[in-house]
Amino acid sequence: MNFTIDQIRAVFSSKGYTFFDGDKPYNLNIVGIRKTRDSIVNTFEDVICIVYRDEKMNLVLESFPSTTKPGTFFLKHPINTSGTAIMAAGQYKGAYAIGLHRDEYRAMVQVGSVKVFRDTNQDDVIDLDPEKIMAGVYGLNIHQSNPFTPSFRVDKWSAGCQVFQSPVDFARFMKLCDRSVKLYGNSFSYTLLNQSDL
Repeated sequence: MNFTIDQIRAVFSSKGYTFFDGDKPYNLNIVGIRKTRDSIVNTFEDVICIVYRDEKMNLVLESFPSTTKPGTFFLKHPINTSGTAIMAAGQYKGAYAIGLHRDEYRAMVQVGSVKVFRDTNQDDVIDLDPEKIMAGVYGLNIHQSNPFTPSFRVDKWSAGCQVFQSPVDFARFMKLCDRSVKLYGNSFSYTLLNQSDL
């Protein structure tokens, strides 16, 4: 997926979302972009990108292969009786903070409400039924997959979380988040867009 900072800002403006900017660096815009055309389940075909100003106040865009969708294992074996969670596009202000993913390692953990679709039919097709949207805190964290090497299949790495393909990319993401915490505190917003928005 190819996109620019101007495209992202334009989508934020059209949807009434807040684009974080200002007179200090590292006010991060954490943006997931979900592939919506010819989507292939169980692959890292989406991106998580970070838009921010660096120390010289230059506007920077970094993007990383990720998934914003659950793997086929959890589509077929939901851990919630309501169905597998698939985050709905939207902006979720203050919904994330640095914490421990499954009490194992530092990641971005969900602390505020997000909207999710519930996929209930236990097949390998992503179902985004607007009549099955729920809102709440479900543990949909932003974390890595394999901690040692890039993953090529989502499988059990996501039951609805937003997951980085590469541990190197995830380490870079967390480094940026740590810089942001020092200036703005441990509270982050996450915005999920569809590829078709751009």
